[in-house]
Amino acid sequence: MASPTGTTDAPFGRMLTAMVTPFTSDGEVDYAAVRRLATYLVDEQRNDGLIVNGTTGESPTTSDEEKQRIVSAVLEAVGDRAAVVAGAGTNDTRHSVELAKQAARAGAHGLLVVTPYYNKPPQEGLYQHFTAVADATDLPVMLYDIPGRSGVPIKTETLLRLAQHDRIVAVKDAKGDLFGASQVMAATDLAFYSGDDLLNLAWLSLGAAGFVSVVGHVVGAELARMIHLHKNGDVAQALAVHSQVAPVVDGIMLRAGGAIMAKAALSMVGMPVGPVRLPLVDATEKQIAELRACLVAGGVKLTDA
Repeated sequence: MASPTGTTDAPFGRMLTAMVTPFTSDGEVDYAAVRRLATYLVDEQRNDGLIVNGTTGESPTTSDEEKQRIVSAVLEAVGDRAAVVAGAGTNDTRHSVELAKQAARAGAHGLLVVTPYYNKPPQEGLYQHFTAVADATDLPVMLYDIPGRSGVPIKTETLLRLAQHDRIVAVKDAKGDLFGASQVMAATDLAFYSGDDLLNLAWLSLGAAGFVSVVGHVVGAELARMIHLHKNGDVAQALAVHSQVAPVVDGIMLRAGGAIMAKAALSMVGMPVGPVRLPLVDATEKQIAELRACLVAGGVKLTDA
């Protein structure tokens, strides 16, 4: 199924949030809250698309059945007006292929496939892994390059090879090699998405298609505005938005990890999504107080008194 928000240079839209997975108080997936959150992110936070079942969605601790139901719930809520991109990456190629097929059967618009983590494969292993997943369905694929979590970068030469695959169309970059990415963008049609909220504006200056954000849970509309301003040549105002949301990036990304603090922030704006699952733990009172100050400094309207 084609993405309802995709364009040639931004195949999944421009503003995407890596969506958390809501849980009930006893740790079960809250599918009604999944639908509410997806609707809020698209209708109120101006997201063109949502990444589900990624690390921010606590994919390491959700079952394959839960993943499929999450994709279906998000598609039911917003699939007619936003790209729904399903995380299908693991460190087991066969499992990743099965997750890709499962997402395709559910109706996802695309796949996010992270670099295999922990087992640290060589570059040829990365190439064959990503190719096998891309070959498994007809869905477009966004690679996720995040060596800080996976232990292995996708090297420039490997990206150039992978770009030759018809269905590998984009990269979510959390590696921060801006020069290497510039080389890949100059030589291929791969669309790059900032996967690091600290570098969103820098990525736009290099020609990135847009963002896959965590802070987009609460400032997605502002980030969408930043993208629009920059794409239309108003760099000064884009910088002003960047400066405005910087405290929010600090509070969510630099304190206790994205999923933990994003869930805490959502509670503060009247969109509670429940706890995290072990081995993650909920934010402490001190962390919540620090986050609250950061959100207020960033102009986020809080509703939890």
